[in-house]
Amino acid sequence: MTIRLFHSGASPYVRKVMVTAIERGVEDQIEILASAAGPVKRDQNIVRHNPSGKVPSAILDNDQPLFDSRVICAYVDSIAEGTSVYPTDERRFTVLMLEALADSILDACLLCRYERVMRPQELQWDDWYNGQMEKIDSGLDDLENRWIDAISADFNAGSIAVACTLGYLDFRFADKDWRTAHPKLATWFAEVSKRPSMEKTFPKG
Repeated sequence: MTIRLFHSGASPYVRKVMVTAIERGVEDQIEILASAAGPVKRDQNIVRHNPSGKVPSAILDNDQPLFDSRVICAYVDSIAEGTSVYPTDERRFTVLMLEALADSILDACLLCRYERVMRPQELQWDDWYNGQMEKIDSGLDDLENRWIDAISADFNAGSIAVACTLGYLDFRFADKDWRTAHPKLATWFAEVSKRPSMEKTFPKG
């Protein structure tokens, strides 16, 4: 079984998929497809399979498309043997919620980056940018103050998503000091960043 994956080395959503594949021992079942996805000019090779034109997008052996990152991560997990990163016990909905929370922070990160990098300077809206940054900060506060024990319990789909989110903050917002106000999160991230799956998927581009 092969999963063909439209890939970007800078995408934290793609990184979630690859970290999951490495953690579950099925990285060799993923065929990397180059992509040129963008918020303005879309990659038509992706659009043929996913109308949003976003990465990650996957294609299964029967040419069935698969998107977005949460769906692909769940599929990757399903084809692996051993302990799932999506628990089936009482932890399941906590893990799903953490994945959703991390993705919501990432969504705000992407909007901030597009505002500053893609939009012409004379059209940039500071209130919009600051509003998205507030979403990032409130999400980090929630992870630090309410969910740190759940994140630290094991390296599941929720904690994978959180780790990739923090990695993206460091990658694209290097001047943002998120660690001072979130010391427990920072300590946890420093430790999980040593995992081979995280080291191998360090963002590029």
